[in-house]
Amino acid sequence: MNAYPTLPATIPSGFSLSTHRSAAGRGVVVALLLIGRLALAAEGNWKLWYEQPAGLEQREPTNGWSNSTGWVQALPIGNGRLGAMQYGGVARERLQLNEDSVWSGRPQDADNPSAKEHLAEIRRLLFAGKYREAQELTYAKLACRGPGTCGGAAARCDFGCFQTLGDLDLEFEGHGATTGYRRELDLDTAIASVRYETGGITYTREAFASWPDQVLVVRLTASRPGALALGIALSRSEAARTRVEDAGDLVMRGQMDEGRGMKFLARLRVRNEGGRLSVAGDRLRVEGADAVTLLLSSGTDYRGRDVERTTSRQLAAAARRSYETLRERHVSDHQRWFRRVDLDLGRTAAAELPTDQRLDAFAKGGADPHLAALYFQFGRYLLIGSSRPGDLPANLQGIWAEGIQTPWNCDYHANINVQMNYWPAEVANLAECHTPLFDLIESLREPGRRTAQVQYGLPGWVCHTVVNVWGYTSPGEHPSWGQFPAASGWLCQHLWEHYDFSRDRGFLRRAYPTLKEAAEFYLAFLVEEPRRGWLVTAPSNSPENPFITAEGHTVSVCYGPTMDTQIIRELFTNCRSAAEILGVDADFSRRLGEALAKLPPHQVGRHGQLQEWIEDFGEADPHHRHVSHMYGLHPGRQITRRTTPDLAQAARVSLDRRGDDGTGWSIAWKVNFWARLGDGDRAHRLFRRLLQPAQGSGVNMSNGGGTFPNLFDAHPPFQIDGNFGGCAGIAEMLLQSHGDAIEILPALPKDWPSGRVSGLRARGGYTVGMDWDRGVLQKAEIRATVAGLCRLRSGAGITSVISDSGPVPVRRTADGVVEFDAKRSGVYRVVAGPAVRP
Repeated sequence: MNAYPTLPATIPSGFSLSTHRSAAGRGVVVALLLIGRLALAAEGNWKLWYEQPAGLEQREPTNGWSNSTGWVQALPIGNGRLGAMQYGGVARERLQLNEDSVWSGRPQDADNPSAKEHLAEIRRLLFAGKYREAQELTYAKLACRGPGTCGGAAARCDFGCFQTLGDLDLEFEGHGATTGYRRELDLDTAIASVRYETGGITYTREAFASWPDQVLVVRLTASRPGALALGIALSRSEAARTRVEDAGDLVMRGQMDEGRGMKFLARLRVRNEGGRLSVAGDRLRVEGADAVTLLLSSGTDYRGRDVERTTSRQLAAAARRSYETLRERHVSDHQRWFRRVDLDLGRTAAAELPTDQRLDAFAKGGADPHLAALYFQFGRYLLIGSSRPGDLPANLQGIWAEGIQTPWNCDYHANINVQMNYWPAEVANLAECHTPLFDLIESLREPGRRTAQVQYGLPGWVCHTVVNVWGYTSPGEHPSWGQFPAASGWLCQHLWEHYDFSRDRGFLRRAYPTLKEAAEFYLAFLVEEPRRGWLVTAPSNSPENPFITAEGHTVSVCYGPTMDTQIIRELFTNCRSAAEILGVDADFSRRLGEALAKLPPHQVGRHGQLQEWIEDFGEADPHHRHVSHMYGLHPGRQITRRTTPDLAQAARVSLDRRGDDGTGWSIAWKVNFWARLGDGDRAHRLFRRLLQPAQGSGVNMSNGGGTFPNLFDAHPPFQIDGNFGGCAGIAEMLLQSHGDAIEILPALPKDWPSGRVSGLRARGGYTVGMDWDRGVLQKAEIRATVAGLCRLRSGAGITSVISDSGPVPVRRTADGVVEFDAKRSGVYRVVAGPAVRP
């Protein structure tokens, strides 16, 4: 029997940058051969579970910079657009609701038309070493027009804020002391459930957000007929009213910004089996039922949607189906995404503990390799649940956020956070989940052109640190963090990465104009610094990190920070490669090549570290959470331990100096760095730090980090990028393909001595599976979606490569790479031998 299942490796060539929900609903139909290890998923391998409900002591956070205690214990369900957090209370169940387009605010004209008049003087000051004076002028003249993000608290500002949709509350009569309580989230079925016994009756609940039917479904049952009695309410703390309509639906309507903003709606229908359904004011009541099914549809009028018609149609269609059919359709849809990848790192007794207890035991040094596999799959689960084709991309909290003012507006921070959200998309075989980010990028081109022209007087398109659903591309209101013009270049990396993993030329053809137009902006924005003749960005900042000048001033505004140069070098390189592949723009490609030759090189500072700035400045905060100058190591490909060993060593020094602490997402990034450096044990040490139980949920900008009881990443507060970064980091330990070959087990930690994985994707159009034992590769399987030269590297000697037709001729290079000619749709079994000395 084939050891690996047949797995999808790429999006079909007909895929569009702009995928509408109607097309996405048809999905990418993939036949999955559910054999071998994948059967484990159906046996409950992927569950978060708890012996107590999430706390209900606080309905909403006290401010926009924290999460309520119960909320980070509640369990997330989502279909990419519609989400909920289930608390699992006994006498009262709360499902806090979200819909991805529930945003306050509106489009705003924040580009500063006078900014370009001051560029020349700011640059003169920077090149003269007068950083403080340049910063003062930048602060005064280059910030956006108006309040921008209102300091990250824009619920009442034009920038706007992603907000809660509201709450679905269920109050149960006579439910007191319980026995056998269990609350769980099954990642394999995407169903959250609660089960307990009280008064001699066993009660169960199931909740899921269905993509095929576009509704939230809650099912309530009892072991004794007629035992269900409950009150049902929909509510929101502001800007909404609830009433029972003629058809018996409970409907909550609202509008943002005192009746001037986005309209939103939630529509709930109750189907009781037995008993009686009645109206009690603005609530519904069920008495004496055997079972109850709740169906909730929701939407907004974002981009002109007819929310009344859409939610009514969705609810009516779902109501025509039985609960069993709704559940079956949901599970089938979810599993065709989730079951593409399986990961077995082994199990210990700790795997039998409730999830919160597992986190505590792991923090104390306990062995729990399955917890790493669970965390990896939880990251994939969250991406499936928060980023489906045709929907908005995952924001700072995915689609799950409580309250009106959410942390940092739950916007799209483009100086690492929204990019980190999508690091697992390709390697973890969820490429379709990447498409909402592509749609966001495409939507930014038009406002980004205006920003480029009005703010800088230049062609092309650009965006900066913060982005919202209203097309905000201007700098932020404070240049210390908001003057980051390299953000659009970083976003464009994701377009190239999708091509590189899929080798879909049709996609590249559609993405190329976006890449080219971004490169056009940087070609015009770069300026020659006078001392060395390098082309640099000016003004800019190394995201959010200040430095100390030779005069002892602490400033942020600079020219040519290392990250800017790395991003632009990669963009220009990718753009030239795309032009060559597509056979277009030879003259433009030549201009890019000339500019590439004049970009600043990487520099090593006095401590042996990779310099973060163009000069070897002192660090105002040596342990700062941002590690931006490491972009070239990860997610970029300019620094590798084989091709640039001296720079890789300088990166090690920089990381050692930064330390292993930080915010949640910062620690997750460091997991990826150390994996790229081939140090699996250091990467795992950081992963263990990432899973340390979080201390508090209020904002901590330095040494916070950790994980909440529901496995949400703690900045704190919750930021989903840490979950996605940690998920990607696990994949990086097992498989890397950013260099000149597919590297199998490049950074395997000693804590995972034996294991197997299937369904990971590699650049070049490959899907990869492997088995290892005692730290050594035993066998692997490579599936090619396109024809080409496949190059493999492994610490174990590869003895042979076999296809269905027999042995495949291989060539061995001096640096230990095995290469062979792969055919489109070919399947290749790789047999490994004794370990090879490095």
